[in-house]
Amino acid sequence: MSGRDPFCQPRRIRRGAALTLVFASVLVAGAATGALPQGVGKSAPDEARSAGAAGHHADVARAAEEAMADGKSPIQAAKRAVSRSGDRWGAVYSRGEYEEFEESLDGRYTGVGLWARSERDGRIEVTKVRAGSPAATAGIRPGDLLRSVDGEKTDGRPVTEVVSLLRGNATDAPAGTAVRLGLERGTRAWTETLRRAQLSTDSVTVRELAGRVTVIRVATFTKGSGRQVRKAVRQSPPGAGIVLDLRGNSGGLVSEAVTTASAFLDGGLVATYDVDGEQRVLHAESGGETTRPLVALVDGGTMSAAELLTGAVQDRGRALVVGSRTFGKGSVQMPSRLPDGSVAELTVGHYRTPSGRGVDGRGITPDLETDEDALQRAQAVLRGLASPS
Repeated sequence: MSGRDPFCQPRRIRRGAALTLVFASVLVAGAATGALPQGVGKSAPDEARSAGAAGHHADVARAAEEAMADGKSPIQAAKRAVSRSGDRWGAVYSRGEYEEFEESLDGRYTGVGLWARSERDGRIEVTKVRAGSPAATAGIRPGDLLRSVDGEKTDGRPVTEVVSLLRGNATDAPAGTAVRLGLERGTRAWTETLRRAQLSTDSVTVRELAGRVTVIRVATFTKGSGRQVRKAVRQSPPGAGIVLDLRGNSGGLVSEAVTTASAFLDGGLVATYDVDGEQRVLHAESGGETTRPLVALVDGGTMSAAELLTGAVQDRGRALVVGSRTFGKGSVQMPSRLPDGSVAELTVGHYRTPSGRGVDGRGITPDLETDEDALQRAQAVLRGLASPS
């Protein structure tokens, strides 16, 4: 994936650096990159290598170098090294895959319109289907299991590899090429052949509800999504309460999550994170809207950058959080370039909310937990927040 997701410093973002929270357990299958938010620039791997992401990257690079010296595949050796390391979120991309990921952050991609994630038992579950996409036309639904792609079994594979199978090679698998999926729903197992299509991501959508409520839904944090949220806040009716709907948001560019936080905070801390033990901070810009009632709506599909944002507005007392416990992906990945030009994304640390809470493996507990009628409950909370005390 792509873009330039930067290292962050207090009060400003340093352009062109390489911080990435890779939320690789939820990906837009067939290259819908909003769900594979790597967010690093093309120069990022070299920068990250000098940024202190040392031992873990060095082991993978060494495996790739030794494979090249023996005339073997360096990328396969690197993948084996990542697998042996136990890094759940680590991944290795070919040069072409990485460049495609970068390019797709502009919001256009070739794919089938599936979002998927790796379950703890290794199975790949469909979490979301884009309306009007080839997957939707074929009747694929959230909760279906993806068992194979073009005959290759997906169980136990890193979800990044599954996405690569779905995407295919950019040259050999353009829009119109076929991909055969093995699927399972309950006791039913079947095969579906889809044709990849040119799709676009609508990462931010806005709608107005009765009772002076503006719902801003952020599906993923792709390039420009933070700016779109700030614009939506400015253009919402005066005095309207705001529901920030982060349900099913698989994460994305950290810089865009911070920009989104800046729409609702007047500066201050958004999160802290460590890189190989070195502590760093993310700050919001000043001047956000701090007076309107705000509810953040979350569920078990709310991940990583979306959890970072949720933790910030909750800890800072800016929003009440409604829904169900979030996924619990709070680790930081960084990229490094391998000898053959491929890229390894490896875990180097974890982030914490402003109050110091760790998210990884725990998630964020809403202030009001509800699994049903969450939006209606959020509206009720907004009415309460807007009532005179």
